[in-house]
Amino acid sequence: MKAVCWMGKSKVETLTVADPKLLNPHDAIIKITKTAICGSDLHLYDGFIPTMESGDILGHEFMGVVEEVGKEVTNLRRGDRVVIPFTIACGNCLFCKKKIWAACDNSNPNAHLMEAAYGYSGSGLFGYSHMMGGYAGGQAQYARVPFANVGPLKIESDLPDEKVLFLSDIFPTGYMAAENAQIQSGDTVAVWGCGPVGQFAIASAFMLGAARVIAIDRLPERLEMARSLGAITVDYSEEDVSVLTALKDLTGGIGPDACIDAVGLEAHSAQLQGTYDKVKVALMMETDRPSVLRQAIQAVRKGGTLSVPGVYGGLLDKVPFGAAFGKGITMKMGQTNMHNYMKPLLERIEKGQIDPSYIISHRITLEQAPEMYKVWRDKKENVTKIVIDPWANAAA
Repeated sequence: MKAVCWMGKSKVETLTVADPKLLNPHDAIIKITKTAICGSDLHLYDGFIPTMESGDILGHEFMGVVEEVGKEVTNLRRGDRVVIPFTIACGNCLFCKKKIWAACDNSNPNAHLMEAAYGYSGSGLFGYSHMMGGYAGGQAQYARVPFANVGPLKIESDLPDEKVLFLSDIFPTGYMAAENAQIQSGDTVAVWGCGPVGQFAIASAFMLGAARVIAIDRLPERLEMARSLGAITVDYSEEDVSVLTALKDLTGGIGPDACIDAVGLEAHSAQLQGTYDKVKVALMMETDRPSVLRQAIQAVRKGGTLSVPGVYGGLLDKVPFGAAFGKGITMKMGQTNMHNYMKPLLERIEKGQIDPSYIISHRITLEQAPEMYKVWRDKKENVTKIVIDPWANAAA
């Protein structure tokens, strides 16, 4: 089969590799019909996530049709159409039973690598390094799905793939970000980063009762999309624009009730702190560029909530934790507990409350994926979301 493979920092290739096989009786093999490149895949592309190996298959947003099931898979059969959550959960451990699926104790066969780095292990993830399980990803024509009784969401309507594909990650991630923000009716919510997760966080904040959402980014196409959802926008790249001053001006000097950091470890900043972070990361004295996290802690009102769906990878410098403590804010974060959100959000799609396909800007083939990684990393061609048809012909 064909698959998109990580071959080193800033190097991705589409290769012919072996088809996946059933390894355990609770596995399923999925013939993938649609997959996507996630913003967090760029952290792998840019070399920020350790324990990647040359030849690893990328991709954790995918859906398809069941091709084969193991003998202990009882809820799926060949031909079922399914969306696959990017977090892998066993369904039986302490954390799964508490519905903290992203903390599953049994789905990461390389838990010792996570424990050495973080002191714990989260769940396994598709296509996202060996310390997170070493599972082959879904930017391919087929994928092996472990614990197939637990994760896959069956699509039993005729909704097109593009309307349900993002139930695999970014729609639930944006929704959980808004839920973690503890939004009350009438609240003002600030969202840093208007990429796909930020867009769904904005949409979800309104669903959960926010009166105003302030969207912060520098890319015109993303800000325009945020405005189309009803958000007020702040372009931090404009001359003389201070995000903190803008947020104070828009909230009567109080600050937003909730702030959402949908950017994570590769934040951009034209201020001195941005240069400081780039230099320290280059010297391997810091792993992440956390300028948005610093800003969000400073901006949120006293007693407010900070939600962090953006991915962080390691050790952060100059985070104003004293400000967080002094203001008594609540901070909530973590990988998405996918299994809690997929079915309820599918119901919202089926009722016509939202069509997640609005964020798609590019539809490509597997052969075009390596070049599109670079295009998206460099923020060219007005990219907002890239969807891959694994069976399309590049020459078509």
